Amino acid sequence: MQKIAVYCGASAGNLPVYQQTAAELGRYLAKHQLELVYGGGSVGLMGVLATAVIDAGGKVHGVMPQNLVDRGAAAHNLTDLTVVDNMALRKQRMLAMADGCIALPGGPGTLEEIVEAYSWARIGDNPNPCVFYNVNHYYDPLKTFFDQMVQQGFLTAEHRSKVLFVDRLTEIFNFMAHYTPPTVRTNYHH
Repeated sequence: MQKIAVYCGASAGNLPVYQQTAAELGRYLAKHQLELVYGGGSVGLMGVLATAVIDAGGKVHGVMPQNLVDRGAAAHNLTDLTVVDNMALRKQRMLAMADGCIALPGGPGTLEEIVEAYSWARIGDNPNPCVFYNVNHYYDPLKTFFDQMVQQGFLTAEHRSKVLFVDRLTEIFNFMAHYTPPTVRTNYHH
């Protein structure tokens, strides 16, 4: 593992624990020679995360659509910034660059990105492990919902085991180190 995609809010949240955790994750990545791939933003948890990596001597790769760059959203202290045409290409490029995906707390955009990465893993289009960094129980309702998908027959237990909800960095990277992609369904006959 060399590069980790981290999805997170362009807002900081209203509890200090979210910013503290983003900074802690940034320092952890730099310390373990893991490069950050993220959305390229300078505000919210995005900015906290990227700054922490840079300040700790790590490398940060931003990926941002042109319209957000034009609005002045891009951070200027990055190792490099890749500008793409739209949000769909941003997600695709970030996945292609990364060896693992982590979602810090965030809004609908963060949720969209990590769920898409996990969804693509299930059909064989993403070999990367996906983790919800469940800071302050933020993702508990989603964890419950994923469990309900299994209970109601919309997600297999094997595939459910391929996404992790946890609030400890050691567990996140242990899961990633031992991850194998889900078995892809090949039988679609009725």
